[in-house]
Amino acid sequence: MIQIGDTTLDLSDPLTLAAFVAGAVLLLLVLLLIVLLVRSGRASATNAELARQLGGIGQAVQVLGQGQDQLSGGLRTVSDAQANAQSRMIQTMETRLADVQRQMQDRLHENAMKSARALSDLQERMNETLTGSTVKTTKSLTELQERLATIDKAQANIEKLSGDVLSLQDILSNKQTRGAFGEIQLNDIVSKALPTDSYAFQHTLSNGKRADCLIHLPNPPGPIVIDSKFPLEPYEALRRAGTQAQAAEAGRLMKTAVRAHIKAISEKYIIEGETADGALMFLPSEAVYAELHANFADVVREGFNARVWIVSPTTCMATLNTMRAILKDARMREQAGAIRKELHLLSADVGRLGDRVENLDRHFHQASKDIADIKISAEKAGNRAKRLDNFDFEELAQDDAAAVVQLPKT
Repeated sequence: MIQIGDTTLDLSDPLTLAAFVAGAVLLLLVLLLIVLLVRSGRASATNAELARQLGGIGQAVQVLGQGQDQLSGGLRTVSDAQANAQSRMIQTMETRLADVQRQMQDRLHENAMKSARALSDLQERMNETLTGSTVKTTKSLTELQERLATIDKAQANIEKLSGDVLSLQDILSNKQTRGAFGEIQLNDIVSKALPTDSYAFQHTLSNGKRADCLIHLPNPPGPIVIDSKFPLEPYEALRRAGTQAQAAEAGRLMKTAVRAHIKAISEKYIIEGETADGALMFLPSEAVYAELHANFADVVREGFNARVWIVSPTTCMATLNTMRAILKDARMREQAGAIRKELHLLSADVGRLGDRVENLDRHFHQASKDIADIKISAEKAGNRAKRLDNFDFEELAQDDAAAVVQLPKT
């Protein structure tokens, strides 16, 4: 673009470009004329040649004018063709833009429909998810309430158990109540393992001592005593010992207590001719029993030597089951004599039954013979009765005619 005053020239316009070319050619011709004129002043000899050249230049200018006219026509033709091409291009572009706009609208509509469907599906899934989450939350809350209720019950049971444990601690802290606890546990074990007539609780012996339980075993070994002992204080001291000195002192107290119990049972409940030559010391705690056998084996051996056998609830049940088998065997032996006597009487009864069966068989044989004779006589009598009944209607047989008595004729 070239601005000259109020006129704007566009170099891309063919007409403007042709005008510039023509102007440049004219300017070149003028310059040539001036050069020729200058040369003509210097050399007159060349005037004729200059005239001739000027004539040629005139012809060339004329030809150039004609070419300029042709060029102007060609430029107009090119301009018209370019305008038509631009018009067709604009129309094509408008058509294509309309198609593109329509396609864009279709795609936008399709995308809008897809987005709407996706949004609807998403909303539906969200609703389903929220509904499922609500149901799961409700279920979880219900289960949580149930578990909380269970926890409350367990808490109540724990509180009750804590009270029971405190009560048990109160019981075990007192020697008398602790002894009663051991006796009750012993009574429960014995009553479950043995028949009711094979034991006695709080039985008084001939020396005036009262035994916690007396098992009526046959001789040998004879009645055996079970006495309940619970050395809890030495055991707790042993468990609480924090130093080697405290553990040694607690062990010494444990040995002293158990040895005292073994000695007391041996002196009180082993009576020659009245009880067995041994007794049982019942420890109602498995922990105390395990501690005693694990770390105080010498005390256990002293008990064996004093004929006092230490048992726990588990080993006491096993021992009582063995005693039950002994009682059963003894009772079977006691009944063996009565069984032999009954068998002898049964054998005599079987012999008498055989004799009576033989007599009865003989009587039946005689009765059978008499019945057979009676049947024969009855059969003969029946036959004779038939003959008498048919006497007037049948002819006498030839062999019977001679036997008929002839009556004299009158």
